[in-house]
Amino acid sequence: MSRTGAMLETSVAAQPLPATMRAAVYRGKGRVIVEDVPVPQIAEGEVLIRVAACGICGTDLKKIEHGFVAAPQIFGHEVSGTVVALGAGVTRWKTGDRVMSFHHIPCGNCFYCERRLHSQCSLYKRTGLTAGFDPNGGGFAQYVKAMPWVAERGIVGIPDEISFEEASFIEPVNTCIKAIEKARVSPGETVLIMGQGPIGLLLMMLSKLAGAFVIGSDPVPERRAKSLSLGADFALDPRDAQLADEVGSRTSGRGADVVLVAVPMPGALSEALAIARAGGRILLFAQNDPEMRIEFPAAAVGVAEKEILGSYSAAVDRQEQAARLIFSRQLPVRELISHRFPLEAMNRALEIARHPVADSLKVVIQP
Repeated sequence: MSRTGAMLETSVAAQPLPATMRAAVYRGKGRVIVEDVPVPQIAEGEVLIRVAACGICGTDLKKIEHGFVAAPQIFGHEVSGTVVALGAGVTRWKTGDRVMSFHHIPCGNCFYCERRLHSQCSLYKRTGLTAGFDPNGGGFAQYVKAMPWVAERGIVGIPDEISFEEASFIEPVNTCIKAIEKARVSPGETVLIMGQGPIGLLLMMLSKLAGAFVIGSDPVPERRAKSLSLGADFALDPRDAQLADEVGSRTSGRGADVVLVAVPMPGALSEALAIARAGGRILLFAQNDPEMRIEFPAAAVGVAEKEILGSYSAAVDRQEQAARLIFSRQLPVRELISHRFPLEAMNRALEIARHPVADSLKVVIQP
């Protein structure tokens, strides 16, 4: 029996599935081609999802623009859709379920998992959601499959009243919850968020929910206006030479208790250190470029005792919290979506996400 035949015998599908699908395939540095590829075949313990929505993440853009991974790949990890086929042994899900899926899930019992450093777990570093080729998310395709450890512990059901595009925010919201916790944002603190793009706005809203006084910073007037409309106490232009003075005037001259850096620029750290108070915390959220090098004044840490922190990816034990904030609409994530594109317009979508215009925020693909 052929390998394909063996797999089909172990699975249950809602209806006959096509042999091929459309997918946006990364074919090398700066090149993404929408083409036909095989629909993923599922094995025991796996789940096949028909993708309904997938957000474009800054990490996707960096991988494509800089060629950080070998081609071919299918990116996209902010995924929601409908379960259409189940591998043998899957009992948590049934065909027709509306779900979102994470792409990384840790083992839960290693050295790093015991210390809540889930993203450093060796299993976590294996992507468990794929549309083909080397697993790398796969949401920029019509179908993705979740591997057994993701199917068991990394899929979240979506209530009927919540749209697929809202549910696609569960993964990025999770990463922002983790960042807020790592930065130890507390009630009454002053928090400056550098960058008011989609992630910066999520960090802003979560900081407000944590009880902080929040200042958003962005050079785009429309993004500053959006920040204010979503709850920021102030929104400032970082090109203003008086930015540090403005923050200082609202903190009795001390500076911000916390600075969250949501812009991928090397120079942002030095600016953040200059604005943070002595003993304050700076968290780097967007600095995940493997080739980026950053310089900063050592005395800011060694004398002024400012902390530089990092936060990467999601936390498995915050899945329910992230989903609850979206399902209750405490986080109005739909307000962050500015553009929706079909898969065939993938390159136009990437262009807008890579080079934001005045009215652009989150770009969502609907395969």
